[in-house]
Amino acid sequence: MDSEDKIDLSDNGFTGFPRKLPENCVEYLIFLLDNGLEARSLLSDLENVRKSASRLCDKFAQGYIWQRDSFQLRLERDRDLVYLRGATDYGDAVEDEWLVVYLLRELSRSFPALWIRVFDGDGEFLLVEAANVLPKWLSPEIDSNRAWIHDGKLYILPLAASSGMKRPLSLTEATNYIKSSADDLVHSAFVEAEAFYRLEKYPGQIRDSIHHSLVTLPRKLVYILHENPSVIAPAVEAFYLRDAVGMKSLTSSSRDMHFPPDDLVTVSVKFTKVLFAQLKSQRFSPPPIWSTVFEAAEKQASDAEDVQKVLARLEMGMKLTSGFEMLATDADKKDNRLAREFAMLLEDLEEDGVQVLPTSEDMEAWEGVRRDDDESWLDINFEDFENELQGNRGLHKGDKGGFGDSSAQADLQKIVSRFESFLNDESAGVEGAEMEDMDEDDDLSSEDEEDSDDEDKVVSFDEDQFSKMMREMMGLPTVQPTDSEKISRDTNSTTIPGTVDVDADADEDEDEDKFIKQLAAQMEAELKGHGALKLDPEPEKAKAIEARHDTSSKGKAKMNKEEESSEEEVDIDYNLAKNLLESFKSQAGMAGPAGNILGMMGLQLPRDEDEENGD
Repeated sequence: MDSEDKIDLSDNGFTGFPRKLPENCVEYLIFLLDNGLEARSLLSDLENVRKSASRLCDKFAQGYIWQRDSFQLRLERDRDLVYLRGATDYGDAVEDEWLVVYLLRELSRSFPALWIRVFDGDGEFLLVEAANVLPKWLSPEIDSNRAWIHDGKLYILPLAASSGMKRPLSLTEATNYIKSSADDLVHSAFVEAEAFYRLEKYPGQIRDSIHHSLVTLPRKLVYILHENPSVIAPAVEAFYLRDAVGMKSLTSSSRDMHFPPDDLVTVSVKFTKVLFAQLKSQRFSPPPIWSTVFEAAEKQASDAEDVQKVLARLEMGMKLTSGFEMLATDADKKDNRLAREFAMLLEDLEEDGVQVLPTSEDMEAWEGVRRDDDESWLDINFEDFENELQGNRGLHKGDKGGFGDSSAQADLQKIVSRFESFLNDESAGVEGAEMEDMDEDDDLSSEDEEDSDDEDKVVSFDEDQFSKMMREMMGLPTVQPTDSEKISRDTNSTTIPGTVDVDADADEDEDEDKFIKQLAAQMEAELKGHGALKLDPEPEKAKAIEARHDTSSKGKAKMNKEEESSEEEVDIDYNLAKNLLESFKSQAGMAGPAGNILGMMGLQLPRDEDEENGD
């Protein structure tokens, strides 16, 4: 390309592409915003905050296994701003993100001048949690840099921070407004309760998220896990995200492997529930070197129950060992801090040899070496789920009752309560939560609003009429009143003076039904005249073609007679079935009106075979 053809990106006000966080990553910014704070002492004060945050993390998250990255802070300079910044990649463990929020909220209570902003790839996720109770003017388009944690509370910067304009704030604008007008920030107890709802289960959730399980592993691996239990996270991820290149290390001979399946011992291994579920859920055929180990273990077991336990522990050990084997190939080159720590431990172990490995007596002295937690939290019973949705807890589990663990029950109850409140909210529309005033709403006059209110009062819903209409549309016979009902209706038709004539209303309804039927009949006749109700013209086309080949007058008379009879009599059941089947086929296996109607009738159609397979 010539120099004349090159594009100057500095033109037209281009300042670069917007920065965006990677998926499953939470970022947090910590500011000391106090007008009385001297600039010379700002760096030392921020360093004190960083040390306090580290001590706070050790206090609450001591021994916690982070999915990928831990809670961490470093000093950051951005133009005139100096602050602490941290980022945590939480992977599939969403609880890691909320643990970060909990630590930040607790930290804000220790420093009166501390203001904290936390966000992830979805933006202001705290405001997303509180979307049901946010002010009408606050929308996702303008919420950037408006949510701040201070003194354990959640504050929102008002529209005045952007000079009354509905636009997002820059970080500099937000910090300047907090310094100058901190008393004007919005604090709502309802918004704060919704945004911090998940923090109610902390700090107990930190302990409840850990799972211990008995696993059969090589002694070398047991030593590494005992020295640093956190290195299990990158190993499980290496197994969970394995590829063909990583699998090559499992097909080599035992002499080339770091953890060959010999000198196996059964000990309790510490997981998080996410890591354990990731390992447990994977289907993985044993590598060739492990096949003989499974055969020998099955022969040594005494009974069927013992065989099941032994094989289950050996399978988990095989998966975990395979993960460490794949991780060991290039652990020292990974960005993950825990992977590099594992590489250093493995290197020291291979240099020192077997003399550092623990004996069976040493392992028996370890705390919790035989701990094996219940795995029932992995099981989801459909009946329990339905009972939980209906509020009938504990029908199938006795006194323990409930669906899943306490965390799942709380989240499920909140979902149901929010849905019920939405259904009971007369101001909510079909599009969901009401957002900020739109241009269309501004154009509505008070007269239009009064007319719409009057229309709403007039509209009513008659279940009997709707049921009757649906039965007629589906070609089902309508329910006729019995003779006794007719007699009782006739005998009760006398009106007592001074009372409301109920039968008069019924007569009006009957007259209205007759009028509607007459109108429908006229429309049907007019549509038939234009050929709009000929839903299945193919048989008539075939008859017409057959008639053209029949030169005899007798054949022509027969054709005319059949055409007249087809116009007078339409096979409603055939057309209804044909249209339902075509509608069901157009759904392409997805949910749709035809499938829903057939499901309510107790019918379930089989899936169509591929049309390319022939008739």
